[in-house]
This record gives sequence, structure tokens and C-alpha cells, in this order.
Amino acid sequence: MESPSMRIALTGGSGKLGKTVLARLRAEGHQVINFDLAGSRAPGFVRIDLTDYGQVADAFTGVNDQIDGFDAVVHLGAIPAPGMAPDVATFHNNMLSSYNVFQAARRAGIRRIVYASSETVLGLPFDTDPPYIPVDEEYPARPESTYSLVKHLEEQMAIELVRWDPTLSITALRFSNVMDPEDYDGFEAFQADATLRKWNLWGYIDARDGAQAVLKALQTAPPGFERFIIAAADTVMRRPSAELAAEVFPAVQLTREVTGTETLLGIDKARRLLGFSPAHSWQDPR
Repeated sequence: MESPSMRIALTGGSGKLGKTVLARLRAEGHQVINFDLAGSRAPGFVRIDLTDYGQVADAFTGVNDQIDGFDAVVHLGAIPAPGMAPDVATFHNNMLSSYNVFQAARRAGIRRIVYASSETVLGLPFDTDPPYIPVDEEYPARPESTYSLVKHLEEQMAIELVRWDPTLSITALRFSNVMDPEDYDGFEAFQADATLRKWNLWGYIDARDGAQAVLKALQTAPPGFERFIIAAADTVMRRPSAELAAEVFPAVQLTREVTGTETLLGIDKARRLLGFSPAHSWQDPR
């Protein structure tokens, strides 16, 4: 059975993941408005400063001549990684933007929010060993940068918002390092040195599978808050994952058998609860 069409407010739809999410949601028949600072004048694009609550609150009630209100929000708009701006700018922009988006959605009566959290809350760059491998959502957040601290605080904010409003659904997708197919030729540079990509346990996510996770969350997430690691089914390496873990993290316990180049960023929960199933690998023929 096809899912009913939704009216979706997408923030950050001009970004690396955002443009793929935008295309996938529209291909699925949803009406999507891209709210972003970056982008050219076009139908379905609205320039917005997410740090201005008035702009966000107004936008989420509808856009003249384009859409009359929204059924869901997908929040991807942010400074997307550590080190791209001074720490204080990252904190002010990302924390305020997320508060504005969550609060404006609630005030507008929008019950479904899916947003980009980050693998960084797991303890990246793992200068301190992870507690176990594969990592999962069960151990407390370990932010090691201002960017990651904001992602942790966003999750804590979401927990309280759904406590205040039990009809609200907020899903945090802890995306791994987002890659497009044109990025995959660069993976050859990682193969000779296992430490080059140890910082996120050799993980990544194809943007097309990131978009799949967003779609699955919009379709299936119940009221309440939940967090999911979203990563590819394999690593960026050709060497076996268990061999990589033994070499780089010899003191860390493997909690289960890991076969072949299986991801060490545990996606079992996303598979089980969202129906997430990565379809793309950097080793696919191109």
C-alpha cells in the first residue's frame, strides 16, 4: 500500500544530504518546500534564516502561493561538521536553529519531526576507545567537540519536548559520513593505512541511503523520541572489519561476530524499527 502524500518542510535541502533527500521525497510524491539560506530562486525553494524564530514560525504555517501548512518537518539545516566555523558560531547557529525548528513545528501543530543528529555523539574521533564494537545507541553520548555537543543537546531537548507533548514524534538520525557516488574513487587512499579512517570506525553512508532513512522515519516513527545510527552496511575498507578492529582497537571487545567488511556502526536498531536497508556500497560497479 502506498503511503499518503505529505506536505513536508525540509530545512537544508540545498546541502549534500539535503539535495538527495529533497529529490527522493519529491519522487515519492510528497510536496516538499526547501527552506535554506543557500539556493537559487525556484519553485519549492524559500530562503530562510533558521536562527530567526519569527521567520521559522511564519514559514511553518505555510508559504503564499506554494503551500498551506505542513504535515511533517525534516530538519537538516546546520553548519554540517566540526571545524567549519568557530566553535561559538557553530553552537549559536546549530543549537538555536534546532530549537526554533522544533518549537515552531510544535506551535504550528506539526506532529512529526525527523532530523539529522550525528555519529559524532558516539565518541568520535575515538581518541578514547569506544566501550565496545560494533557501537550502538545504547551507551551514553560522548561528545568530543562543540559540534557534537550540540547534537547531544538537541537529542536531550527532543526527549523533553516529547515528554511535554506525548503526541509529538521526533526521530534523530545519527548519520555517518555522507558520501555521493563521485566521492568513492577517493576511498582508495584509505586502504594502505587502517588508522586514516579509524576516527569513525571506517563508516560512511551513501546519500541515497540517508534519504531512504529519512523516508522510512517519516512513514513509520510513532509518537515519542527515538535515535538511530544510519550507516552503510559495509565500511570504507576492503580489509575485514574484525581485522581492522583488532589492529586499531585491540583492547575493545567485539560483542558479536563481525563478518567480512560489515559496518562497525551498529545499524541493527534502524533495520528493526524503521525497516532501513542500505542499498548502496562504494564497491558497487560504477
